[in-house]
Amino acid sequence: MKLFRIILALVLTLAFTCQITQAGNKKIMTVRAAKIIAERGIVESIYGLKIRSSESVENMIAAGFEGKTEVKTEAEIRGIKISEVVYDAEKDIAQATATIRLDKMANIDGQELDFKGKTFTRVGFATSTPAMANPLKALRAAELDAYKQLAKRIVGFTLESQTTVENYILTSDIVKSKVLATIYLSRVTDYGWDPQGDAYVKMSVNTTEVSEILGQQIIDVDEVIEVEGQGAQGDDYQKAKSGR
Repeated sequence: MKLFRIILALVLTLAFTCQITQAGNKKIMTVRAAKIIAERGIVESIYGLKIRSSESVENMIAAGFEGKTEVKTEAEIRGIKISEVVYDAEKDIAQATATIRLDKMANIDGQELDFKGKTFTRVGFATSTPAMANPLKALRAAELDAYKQLAKRIVGFTLESQTTVENYILTSDIVKSKVLATIYLSRVTDYGWDPQGDAYVKMSVNTTEVSEILGQQIIDVDEVIEVEGQGAQGDDYQKAKSGR
């Protein structure tokens, strides 16, 4: 009996030691990063962001396409709560859900917004493992693409086109579009990844809701403007562009 107690004590000590050995800060860091990403989503949704985007196509060939989108935001905000955190230890990916209930605040353009107690929610993902980052990067790229699509629909964009024909043969065709705008009061309605691993983000703006918040009428054919942004994990486009 005494020998059994000694063995049991050794087993318990070994198990406790293994738990200490396995403990670390990876989960803490991953979860904390996901919370910050979710908080950024809230700020971008309600306060807004500045977006600069350009696209060009030469000679109607997909391999001649160039696109670039940049967004930026900065705000002081309080009241964001993290309502849920899910951590996948096997993949080292954390998902955090941020929510905020607002009455009034000024947006990125300095306009006073009356939210009348509306609640906004955004989800953020993060990882501490570089090998697991590509799907999350693709999701962020899809978010930026969605912001760009909304800006083009709501604010508009500039398009330039130049075509040259010599001796009845098209020798040059260049189309460029540019977007420079601020966008706010957007909501993410859906997101995910297709079987190939490329990401999509569906984003919408309710013009009736925006009119109520701004206190002024926004005229648009559609009450709800919805777009879908896309983001890729890999860059096989460069192979097509180089002809390989």
